[in-house]
Amino acid sequence: MSLTEYLASLFHPLVQLLEVVVGFFYHITQALGVANYGLAIILLTVVIKLILYPLTVKQVKSMKAMQDLQPKMKEIQAKYKSDPQEMQKRVSALYKEAGVNPLAGCLPLFAQMPILMAMFYALQSVHFVGDPSFLWVPDLAKPDPYYILPILSALTTFLTQWQTSKDSPQVAQMKVMMLVMPIFIGWISLKFAAGLVLYWVVMNIMQVLQQWWMYRGEEKAVPAAKSKAQQK
Repeated sequence: MSLTEYLASLFHPLVQLLEVVVGFFYHITQALGVANYGLAIILLTVVIKLILYPLTVKQVKSMKAMQDLQPKMKEIQAKYKSDPQEMQKRVSALYKEAGVNPLAGCLPLFAQMPILMAMFYALQSVHFVGDPSFLWVPDLAKPDPYYILPILSALTTFLTQWQTSKDSPQVAQMKVMMLVMPIFIGWISLKFAAGLVLYWVVMNIMQVLQQWWMYRGEEKAVPAAKSKAQQK
């Protein structure tokens, strides 16, 4: 059995569940008079992202806390650079004191990966009962022939990374990743089913909106704090 066949069998129960759920959302669009599998995938993505919202909150807060700890971490690294074991102990103690879990930033990714894999296999074998087209895409089970969705996948991936790291003190070190990852995602999206890429794009847009929602108060507070500091 090849790796592809093994993974397909491993995710088969989840693939079947997703096929049922996509069909459910398709029937909703049908009842609304706009029967379309693209809209069904968008609705599915929004619901999944809303369900994962608590994990997204943990992810964003953890990444923010990690950014705030960077100055102290640099001090520890500089002070104990000749003693890696002591450095690790100090860093672990710093995380514990601040209540930060470095792995919390990966929680949404871990939760989404099985769904993403199941979507991949579901769209490879799906039998659409209705029109498989969506806007400019003639068939959601096949790659976007106009490359619009792959471009959007690259752009939205860049946007999510930029939004997460724009306040980081290590922005210069992350610039390479901010460029390489979107390009890689866009490149592999060229061969993926358009429905899967649509799922990724909507997931990224939801991530941006949710993160904006979480920090909308802080964005207003920071300029106000700076203004008060200047007046003093």
